[in-house]
Amino acid sequence: MADLLEPLRATALRHATATRNATPLPGLFIHRAEAPSGLASGVYEPMVCLVLQGAKEVLIGDQVLRYDPQGYFIASLDLPAAGRIIEASREQPYLAVSLRLSRDVLASLLPSVPAPPERPDVRAQAFAVSPVTRDLVDPWTRLIALLDTPADLPVLAPLIEREILYRLLQGPQGPVLRQIATGDSRLSRVRRAVEWIRTHFDRPMRVEDLADLAGMSAASFHRHFKAATAMSPLQFQKTLRLQHARSLLIASRDVSRAGYAVGYESASQFSREYARHFGAPPARDAVRLRGETAPLEALT
Repeated sequence: MADLLEPLRATALRHATATRNATPLPGLFIHRAEAPSGLASGVYEPMVCLVLQGAKEVLIGDQVLRYDPQGYFIASLDLPAAGRIIEASREQPYLAVSLRLSRDVLASLLPSVPAPPERPDVRAQAFAVSPVTRDLVDPWTRLIALLDTPADLPVLAPLIEREILYRLLQGPQGPVLRQIATGDSRLSRVRRAVEWIRTHFDRPMRVEDLADLAGMSAASFHRHFKAATAMSPLQFQKTLRLQHARSLLIASRDVSRAGYAVGYESASQFSREYARHFGAPPARDAVRLRGETAPLEALT
């Protein structure tokens, strides 16, 4: 696999001048780091990440996933997570490319990809690490090579993006991506609830109301939500609240205000849950964060 990735890695290195490098193609990023990192908290948007060198670890709910040049990471829902680079050096920096997933493009490809047999007993998980294949590396190599000829991007990049998503639909995560692109699938119903929680994470929340939004019974919704995200709806909301409070604390020393801003009515409860989640009380953690300032974008 190392030889197969070499042309892609060489091109990406030329364009990786910072930690997170935006490209002229919306949703396409190149990531670089020259040392292992601490945990950076944030939200994964639906995306695919291909590591070209080094390794990364991501924590989602109670699950830990490692990905490196042998396996690509994919997330098909917005997911609160924490990630850290575990293999990187100045001589061999961590290097990765990521592409935001387009539901519209996936939906347009569904007629061209035969649907797998229905397995109603299987609950879809919205994130995974799957083996890298030559069929996937080839379009990635051509896509990143377009950065050397930016005039070709408007015409050729959308075609290659479709090819990458087509290969993903054919791969192990194809059934999950198919659900995300299908309007009334179980995972799409969970996605509606996820979007509501992301938008209203600071408000009181009833699982029964989310189940109604998803068009499921409360028991079925709770089961499918946890299968997809590795978190219960309440854990999902709490993680979003604490992550947002942490970002507020980087700019402000007012712990109580940060807690109230994300929906906590009790400062003591906020401090307890914050310390349990991040391993240190809010004020002490904020001091450390101002020294490190790990950006949310560092997740991929």
